[in-house]
Amino acid sequence: MKFRSLFLAVSASLAIVPTLASAQAAYPTRAIKIIVPAPPGGAIDTIARVVGDKLAVSMGQPVVVDNRPGASNNLGTDVLAKSAPDGYTIGIVGGSHNINKYLFKNLGWDPEKSFEPIVYTHEVPLVFAIYPQIPAKTLPEFVAWMKANPNQAKVATSGRGSAQEMAAEMFRMASGTQMLLVPYKGSAAAHPDLLAGRTALYIDTISAIQSQVKAGNARAIAVSSRKRSTSLPDVPTADEQGLKGYDASTNGGFLAPAGTPKAIVAKLNADINAALKMPDVRAKLEAAGIEIQGGTPQEYAALIKSDLAKWGKVVKEAGIAAE
Repeated sequence: MKFRSLFLAVSASLAIVPTLASAQAAYPTRAIKIIVPAPPGGAIDTIARVVGDKLAVSMGQPVVVDNRPGASNNLGTDVLAKSAPDGYTIGIVGGSHNINKYLFKNLGWDPEKSFEPIVYTHEVPLVFAIYPQIPAKTLPEFVAWMKANPNQAKVATSGRGSAQEMAAEMFRMASGTQMLLVPYKGSAAAHPDLLAGRTALYIDTISAIQSQVKAGNARAIAVSSRKRSTSLPDVPTADEQGLKGYDASTNGGFLAPAGTPKAIVAKLNADINAALKMPDVRAKLEAAGIEIQGGTPQEYAALIKSDLAKWGKVVKEAGIAAE
């Protein structure tokens, strides 16, 4: 009797295996949700919507973008971490994903352990935009001006833990300058003071500051990425101008909850990579100042690990305490 019960139990468990395998092979059979832990209109929201439209075609199922802003992008990321690992809820994150670990004590999720990397989608270079009346045309000239005018060396940021603040802290360390960081609630709030000369520098995203640069209201003297931006190809990098190794761009990609089957991750990776190569997708994203990436889940995992090490060092050296 015991043997019969054991036999039936084993048979039942074996019967489940092909059922699970066929379910994964048939993926997807219903709508996919992309969680965006930020408001509509930003870089990761734009990517989610543009790529999501292509995924809906390649996957043959609706793709819905679910904006969950709040708590420095932690709210939506927490929802993603706690979602079912079945491929029907995925998310896209930006640079704060690899910074917030050091700024908040009780996140409830880990940037590596709580997720399965799907694909590295983007890099958004930041622009060193200065008040145009400052007599500096290059980054070294601006550094010299800051050292000669410490009382005027005010740098706008987009608040605690923002990519702009981290870029400014990294700039301070690399250049050996002293500066006063002035926090604002985003680019729209920071621009008036920069354009009026009440702050000297704002390291902002290309999409946000580009119109002011082209109008002559701000001067672009460097970009924060290792490579020049396709949107501002004539503006040299900080690395080119003597700040060797400086790289403070914001970047990110798609993630799935930890435990999502590898076959599903591979399917999502292939379809998203294919979407990123489409001419219309590239045109839309590059127009928004987004540098398109792509690659394997393993490459994205390696990037997350290296970024965590980089920003952990910056936060520690800047003396920023976790809340």
